[in-house]
Amino acid sequence: MHAAGPRPRPRPATGTRTQFNLGRALPVLVMVLVVVADLITPDADRVDRLLITVPALAAATWGVYGTIGMGLVAMALRALLVVARGEPEDLLASEGLILGITAASAWVSAVRTRNERDLAEVTAVADVVQRVVLRPLPPRLGHAELHLLYVAAAAKARIGGDFYEAVKIPGAVRIMLGDVQGKGLGAVETASVLLGAFRSTAYDAPDLPALADRLDEGLSRYAAWDPESDAAERFATVVLVELPDDRDTARLLNCGHPAPLLQHGGEITTVEVAEPSLPLNLAGLADSRHRVEEFPFAPGDRLLLYTDGVSETRDRAGVFYPLEERARQWSAVPSAQVPELLHRDLAAYGAGALDDDVAALLVARTEEAGTPPASR
Repeated sequence: MHAAGPRPRPRPATGTRTQFNLGRALPVLVMVLVVVADLITPDADRVDRLLITVPALAAATWGVYGTIGMGLVAMALRALLVVARGEPEDLLASEGLILGITAASAWVSAVRTRNERDLAEVTAVADVVQRVVLRPLPPRLGHAELHLLYVAAAAKARIGGDFYEAVKIPGAVRIMLGDVQGKGLGAVETASVLLGAFRSTAYDAPDLPALADRLDEGLSRYAAWDPESDAAERFATVVLVELPDDRDTARLLNCGHPAPLLQHGGEITTVEVAEPSLPLNLAGLADSRHRVEEFPFAPGDRLLLYTDGVSETRDRAGVFYPLEERARQWSAVPSAQVPELLHRDLAAYGAGALDDDVAALLVARTEEAGTPPASR
């Protein structure tokens, strides 16, 4: 889960680190056990032959030189055991076998190490891309607290087709949360185009309908500039929110997106728009006039924006996730704790796996305005 604000540098999980340490110790443990077993068993039981497994085991976790070192130690131990048994005629064949396995294991270790290094570099690049495309949200903008949940469905991915952004403009805060149709790199590309369009136009667009039009124009222009791009074929659902500084209200424009949930006191209601707009990149298919819904949004109220990765998570029986019911249960939970609760509950409800990108943004109205970061 990606929470609002700067994220600490990820650290290896304790379980992964423990498994790695056990893997490095395994070749040494095998050598000790083989030597002990060979000394306490009859000479007819050739336990020392198991030493050929040592370099192969070392290749899984040790580097090239470590693997070669383990192989040489195994060769030395095998030689001592063979000589101690009084069978020097077996020495050449046994040492040659271990030497061959050590050479092959060293090559495997070199390939593994190179792949791990490449993966680390790709992961580092992905971290940078995420911070450029999906920048961490500040904990507060104007009169709004922002609490984010973001999970990409692809294994090891940090960015998916869901996207979000919030900016402080003179007199208001503008927020966008959306979902690109489909998955993969094409969806990420489309999301990045829309994020760039929002960041460049949110400050001077006179209202939400104009902002929605400019987002649609930005996607159309990108598709015209690169017709081979997936962005030309994909559409995106988007919800835009504007929170004026001088009024306890919120304005919402919905382009085919799941309806947000509004909490006023302990009451949870769905913010439905009488005439929702078409998703972006589909507006040209019909005469679409954007309609803005304005509703009270006083201090203490909360607005939950989310993508269909939340509402369409299913359990083993195929039943959709009861988001509105959960929101009622969490109405008294501090806003900062809700994203983590939602993440854990979604994972448990979906049998421990989420098969779609998930984004949810809880917007809480506060009494006092926060200071927006200069970088935004």
